[in-house]
Amino acid sequence: MPDILHRVGIDATPDKVFNALATIDGLRGWWVSTAGGDAGRGGNIDFGFCSMLVKAADPGKFVHWRCTSGPDEWVGTEVTFTLEQKEGQTFVLFRHANWREPVEFMHHCSTKWAVFLLSLRDAVERGEGRPAPRDVKIHVGD
Repeated sequence: MPDILHRVGIDATPDKVFNALATIDGLRGWWVSTAGGDAGRGGNIDFGFCSMLVKAADPGKFVHWRCTSGPDEWVGTEVTFTLEQKEGQTFVLFRHANWREPVEFMHHCSTKWAVFLLSLRDAVERGEGRPAPRDVKIHVGD
């Protein structure tokens, strides 16, 4: 099964990055400004266009979600954020895994995930991310 993979370095501690990934307020600051629900292990996060079950939330180290509703191509996929502190920064190793096939929508999602990971970096480093609906648009009508 194909996966989307990205890596971004953030000038912050793993705990600060984790807070942006594992709290509703943190998620609202970089991905979807209207996110709601419970971002703790076993909780469900509602992003409006999709819902994620929180499979793991290991402070300062790892966040793991499973898509339970949303675009057909996403349902059943897994999203993970692995945090590694090295070289004076926290690297986020991102994976959106278990796509059934590399359809055109996967190309779109890969680009959008890159946009949002840079929004994560800016939210953590500067306190000003660009969550949806203020995110960088990648095509007309986006």
